[in-house]
Amino acid sequence: MRAAAVAGGWAYAVAIVVLSLTPSPPDPGFDYGDKLGHLLAYGMLMFWFCVLYRYRYTRLAYGIGWVLLGIALEFAQGATGYRSFELADMAANTLGVLAGALAALSLPRAARAAGRETP
Repeated sequence: MRAAAVAGGWAYAVAIVVLSLTPSPPDPGFDYGDKLGHLLAYGMLMFWFCVLYRYRYTRLAYGIGWVLLGIALEFAQGATGYRSFELADMAANTLGVLAGALAALSLPRAARAAGRETP
């Protein structure tokens, strides 16, 4: 089961790469929707791998890797000729990684707090 979860996470990462380099990316239809998409995509990616790996240094390595992936993809988009390089997308990717990590780190605390509550 764990192997399937790891494979699913990597498949999701590949989907991010493919969607980042496709000539016609999905359009959410509202202002700054693409930035929200970046934030959510990288947030979910980091959350997924933080749930899979509990060691701090492994999580840190994945976080650094996803931030670097987001930066590299922005440069790759700028080189395609049909996509554009945007610093705001890099920032949204990075904030997504941070948000995903914080969400994953808050899970154990929330579970402990829920266990202490009395109905």
